Amino acid sequence: MTMRRKHSRRGFLGALGLGFGAGLARDDGAELLRAAPAAEVPPATLIDTHTHFYDPTRPEGVPWPPATDPLLYRTVLPADYQARPTPAPVTGTVVVEASPWVEDNQWVLDLAAREPFIVGLVGHLPIGTAEFPDLLERFAAHRLFRGLRLRGVPWSTVASAPLAIDHLRLLADRDLCLDVVGGPELLAPVVDLARQVPSLRIVIDHLAGVRVDGQAPPVDWQRAFRRAAECPKVYCKVSGLVEGTGKSDGGAPGATEYYRPVLDCVWEWFGPDRLIYGSNWPVSERFASLATVQRIVAEYFSSRGRVAAEKVFWRNAGAAYRWVRRTA
Repeated sequence: MTMRRKHSRRGFLGALGLGFGAGLARDDGAELLRAAPAAEVPPATLIDTHTHFYDPTRPEGVPWPPATDPLLYRTVLPADYQARPTPAPVTGTVVVEASPWVEDNQWVLDLAAREPFIVGLVGHLPIGTAEFPDLLERFAAHRLFRGLRLRGVPWSTVASAPLAIDHLRLLADRDLCLDVVGGPELLAPVVDLARQVPSLRIVIDHLAGVRVDGQAPPVDWQRAFRRAAECPKVYCKVSGLVEGTGKSDGGAPGATEYYRPVLDCVWEWFGPDRLIYGSNWPVSERFASLATVQRIVAEYFSSRGRVAAEKVFWRNAGAAYRWVRRTA
């Protein structure tokens, strides 16, 4: 796999190895973590399952982000991500399409043909419309098309819409995954969807918009998320942590302990086999650096052991998205 930015193997082992107590000397990732013993060497793999790539300079422009957003409204490509320093090397990413334009799914797949760093796409197609089955057949034929993102839907009614449920069954029949994005209101419908389409893998993105303030998360969120975790094919994406602080001036706390109350909850409910790392880059840059986002997750899960860290950083991504290892 071609990488534009080199990291030492020592840095990778430190980020996913045992003995994380050494920590980072700097949040920018310039000084990497202490290596694990040679006998504990994990595979050199780290998958970020939530990135966005787009190009506002193309003739048709982009529907998102808006031109009024000075941070995000710029060309964002894999090279830009790979240029960011991180504690450990990211070897591949699953792109989550934010654009509602159908052909933007193809734009990402065409980009992936030139960029082996992209190992999968979670697309954006109009579930519940007459054209959905044909569109799904078209895109599912591409081996990197790994699932769909569902956002901006009326969560109180989606699980009771027969056509939408039929379409989600089509998704499950093709062994594809469903990402759901929204606030705590999506959690009860997720349980309903999981019961109606039990073979469908569902990934809850960004911790369902939980508030992160260093304290125990809201009781209502805990209760609803715990119920969702009881569904065996529901996964939790460990993303949106720094966003949950609301500190959009880039000042999200860098201390892992600040996020521990939320992380302890999802660890208790989902265990080591249904938690997946995602950065939500470049949106996360509004709150903290990519290095900080990765380090918080790495510090917490490496404290749970090397195997748990491996699962969160890549093995569980394979289980949820069925991503395919690529070579340059």
